[in-house]
Amino acid sequence: MLINLLPDFFAVHNSTDRVAAYLRYFENHRRFLEAYWHNYVLDPAGPHFLEVVRSAALASRVDLRTMLERIDVVSLARNTEEQCRTLLDVDIDIDVVLMVGVGAANAGELVVDGKGIAFVCLEHFTSVTNPETQGLGLDPELIPLWLAHEIAHTVRYASPTSRSELKQLVEDAGGYYSYWETGRRATLRELMINEGLATHASRIISPGHAAWEYYGYTRREYASVRELEPLMTKSLNADLDRAGLGLRLRYLSGGMSDDARTVDRHVFPERSGYFLGAKMVEAAVNARGLSWAIRASASEITSISSSAAASA
Repeated sequence: MLINLLPDFFAVHNSTDRVAAYLRYFENHRRFLEAYWHNYVLDPAGPHFLEVVRSAALASRVDLRTMLERIDVVSLARNTEEQCRTLLDVDIDIDVVLMVGVGAANAGELVVDGKGIAFVCLEHFTSVTNPETQGLGLDPELIPLWLAHEIAHTVRYASPTSRSELKQLVEDAGGYYSYWETGRRATLRELMINEGLATHASRIISPGHAAWEYYGYTRREYASVRELEPLMTKSLNADLDRAGLGLRLRYLSGGMSDDARTVDRHVFPERSGYFLGAKMVEAAVNARGLSWAIRASASEITSISSSAAASA
């Protein structure tokens, strides 16, 4: 189901006391927004919550309003959802949320009470970088790419036919997805396969973009990942079947220091695991299709990849 939070956010922005209005907005949508904050921002019960709220509520939104005047984001999201339902044989109810975030992730995935949620934060898709809102200046044409990526994650986490490690971890947590807890408990292999599969979904649903855009890279970062690919692939072998939040942050997160991304004296590019994960699942996607692969266990996907490599 498509949930459009834009009218409610702009009601906050148009109010005489924006901070108080945002707090009411947060309470009205607490089920979703609390999970968004916990996973992608900071603890909403912590000391810095009001500071971030104030910054987001008081920021100018001229760039966002200008983009929304020319782009029908609701139709973009609705069409993407329908395409994903067909491509992935979606067998669960998923909420697709259009929202204005607080400058954290440009898009993301959640599971709350067993229900998958894919969201996109539109302050990042105005084509204009905005230091005040931390907007990334992405082209709004990339919205379907990122929504497809996140919808694919929700299927892997919540489909009753998913055999993934992440599905089991979500069930163990009472139907709740935590980026931090799954980062601590899931193997790096599962986490990289998860991102690789989502990247393949975005390629199919939103074709025609530059290769690096599917990974969230710049052109230079993409060139660096390609150059270091053999070295990174070799170095990964010791880590793939280990679990630990540091591994997720090293290979699959932005904003990490060079030291955190150093392996065997080489500094790996940020989010290098997205590219490597897409390579890891390619054989399985080609052999069995994305609908099967998005639900397959990491061992099933690895087995197909190993067989393909042996016969090459």
